[in-house]
Amino acid sequence: MNMPRLAMAAVAATLVDLVYGFAVYGTAMAASFAAFPGVFRSTETQTAYLPIMFGGILVGMFAATYIYAKGYEGGNGVREGLRFGLLMAIFNAGYFVATSYGILNIGRRLTLAMALAGLGEWLLVGATIGLIYRSAVGGAGARSAKAAKV
Repeated sequence: MNMPRLAMAAVAATLVDLVYGFAVYGTAMAASFAAFPGVFRSTETQTAYLPIMFGGILVGMFAATYIYAKGYEGGNGVREGLRFGLLMAIFNAGYFVATSYGILNIGRRLTLAMALAGLGEWLLVGATIGLIYRSAVGGAGARSAKAAKV
């Protein structure tokens, strides 16, 4: 496992996720969240919590990148990243979005929108992780090294 590449991929994934989150969750879906007052923080009160959110995303991306690296099979980085991102989106929809629907007072439309937004988010993050982590590992060399371990 290439730790410097893992760190670079995690930081890049965090930055990509922050931009995506601002554009999708913070802007495009803001009215949908505002329709459920008392469930989500208002835009005015969110600013104080951004450092905690950013730190949490960074920690999460380190974990996600580590999981990606452990499952990396030596193929095309972007393709493997998209596969990883799809699996993470399914996990997100099943574990986070469906659970949120069960415990928060939100509607089906917002639940579906959150699942779809999560799909886009994790495909983009997965592709970013795959592109950066893959570029250091190499194609045939990684497959040979993996085969040599067996």
